[in-house]
Amino acid sequence: MLSKALLRLGASAARHPWRVIAAWLIAATLAVLAAIALGGRTADSITAPGLDSRRAAELIERAGTGQEGMTAQVVVTPLDGGATFFDDDGARTALTRLQTEVKRLPHVLGTSDPAGALDAGGDTAVRGGLVSADGRIAVVRVQYPDQSRLSAADLDALVGLGDRLRAELPLRIEMGGNLFYAFSDPDGGVSELIGLLAAAAILFLAFGSLVAAALPIGMAVFGLTVGVATMTVLAGVTEVPTFAPVLGSMVGLGVGIDYALFVLARHREYLACGLDPQAAAGRAVATAGRPVVFAGGTVVVSILGLAVANVPFMTVGGVAVSIVVLTMVLASVTLLPAFLGAAGPRLARAGRSGRLGRRRDTAAGAAPALGWRRWLGHVGRHPVPYAVGAAALLLTSTLPVLGLRVGLPDDGSLPHSRTERRAYDLVAEGFGPGTNGPLVIAADPAGDPGVLDRLVGSVTADPGIASVAPAHIDRATGIATLVVFPTTSPQDKATTDTIARLRTDVLPTAIGHGPARVHVGGAAASLSDVGRRTSQRLPAFVAAVLAMSFLLLMLVFRSILVPLKAVLLNLLSIGAAYGIMVAVFQWGWGGALIGLEATVPIVSFIPMFLFAILFGLSMDYEVFLLSRVREEYLRTGDNGTAIVEGVSGTARIITSAALIMVAVFLSFAVADDPSAKMFGLGLATAIFVDATVVRMVLVPATMTLLGRANWWLPKWLDRMLPGGPADTDAESTGEAPRPRLADR
Repeated sequence: MLSKALLRLGASAARHPWRVIAAWLIAATLAVLAAIALGGRTADSITAPGLDSRRAAELIERAGTGQEGMTAQVVVTPLDGGATFFDDDGARTALTRLQTEVKRLPHVLGTSDPAGALDAGGDTAVRGGLVSADGRIAVVRVQYPDQSRLSAADLDALVGLGDRLRAELPLRIEMGGNLFYAFSDPDGGVSELIGLLAAAAILFLAFGSLVAAALPIGMAVFGLTVGVATMTVLAGVTEVPTFAPVLGSMVGLGVGIDYALFVLARHREYLACGLDPQAAAGRAVATAGRPVVFAGGTVVVSILGLAVANVPFMTVGGVAVSIVVLTMVLASVTLLPAFLGAAGPRLARAGRSGRLGRRRDTAAGAAPALGWRRWLGHVGRHPVPYAVGAAALLLTSTLPVLGLRVGLPDDGSLPHSRTERRAYDLVAEGFGPGTNGPLVIAADPAGDPGVLDRLVGSVTADPGIASVAPAHIDRATGIATLVVFPTTSPQDKATTDTIARLRTDVLPTAIGHGPARVHVGGAAASLSDVGRRTSQRLPAFVAAVLAMSFLLLMLVFRSILVPLKAVLLNLLSIGAAYGIMVAVFQWGWGGALIGLEATVPIVSFIPMFLFAILFGLSMDYEVFLLSRVREEYLRTGDNGTAIVEGVSGTARIITSAALIMVAVFLSFAVADDPSAKMFGLGLATAIFVDATVVRMVLVPATMTLLGRANWWLPKWLDRMLPGGPADTDAESTGEAPRPRLADR
């Protein structure tokens, strides 16, 4: 039985704390050394098999034009605000030197030549999209090979060259492009520190003891070190997306401290009952550790379910985050009881001073706070208005989801302190917003000599296209590539509409029924395709996670209505989080509070990721709360008493744990990257709603309305189900079992 195994594991770790702590120190050291020796840098490849943009990339790769690789752009303007490249010989000479030095960088296949276009004539420069019509802005486009042959060192070399030339040339130099997107380091370090400090402050207020507050923080730091280092090793084997370390740190800190708080609170209860520290740690791991293992397993299974989207970077990102969560679960049932054993009876003394410890001792442990009992009694006397009111509030918060639009924020959503944002603004000012996100049309004429002319004519005539660069034709394969500049920015919905129109109307009409093949690629097209695929696969993924969660909860609680209610309430809290994200990021409501400088679409893969993570995290509170309610129900046989005793007995712990999680997640909402902001705000909102409106209002109200039906399970189904975890605290710790309700 899981509980007995956890009892033995926790008690053993508490009896031999320094052995366990030493083992974790060795594991952390080895993980860090392996990350240094074998690890890789994170990188992004936003594509997937079977997408039209992927087929375009494959055609371009066959042609060997180099356009299938990574790109960067160096945007320059004379430091003298009134000067132009047309009339300033010094600026033109500096531009020539810049081009030459960029071309010499490692792995650069070639660059555009705005200086040469200027020498050939201003009109040529403007037509080539290399120098703006007013002569103030020039763009050096840099072509790199495929991402698999590059590394972060290439980005470092380009950035380093820019830093040096800014001091030597009379030019303002800004840089951007997908090389930055692929190899820029995530900006989660400061957020992690802010989250840790906030968690430490909350824990100290809750426990009134530095020792008690330090234990969850210490465990989380150990687990995060091992988990993120392992993720870095994984990046040396396969391509780990750049958001994975930020998301892994965010979720790892949240769940690690959360799990530790659950176990620590139970440990202090058993110390208050007079148990010695080793026995108390063993029983705490057996009781609170059981929902920790279950909840952590649910998070991992939900995240790994992202593979259903068939988007490789999401699958690998899910595996990377799951590694961190699994590490935190393992630390909660091994390292934490070792800390508890090493701390000894000091936690019992400290426990009487903190907010969580200000409760009178009873034979069963610490009595629930009187304030929570009053509140739950009030909800129990008026269940209908509270259930209806809370559900209406959450449904109203969910309504903005109807306007959800997926995409990927472009560099125009970054703060002005970033060179990518300044480069984006200069390009948009000089050439139009669509120049920041060109499309690449790849065509295989297959022997049709007139298809290219028809393609160029049809694409140029489309109202969503600003200009079309001269076609490049590979002589060996006959494959042609067209670089096309939309009239709108990459994140604009109109750009997505233009891509769809090209594929469904413009290009099929141009090639007719002949053998030619045409595909639309480029970064904007790839992001649009991934967004569409994740949106299509989201319903199947949600259904699979809901079914799995329902079955697991039915096994744990031997009930039909309890898991059904849990699934529906979790959907409400997640829907509210989605709705608030739409209101903030798409509508701009309160965006300035988190440093959002422009409205942006919801990142295409975030809704699916958030659902996987949040559904698992919500199980923490669901299992922790309902386990206590079921214990009381089996002990007393009274549904109302079980709700009041069970919910009030866990309310302080749940609200404190939720407050810590919200603080950790919100610390990431102030990061520069809009994706990190979305993850942080979405997770914080859902956890806050789940721990307050759902757990403290909807759960007691609906359970009161359902009465004894909460625990109804048909006898034939009960016989079919495998034996679940122990029903009571006594059973889980190996003591004489209490009588079940059915035996009374």
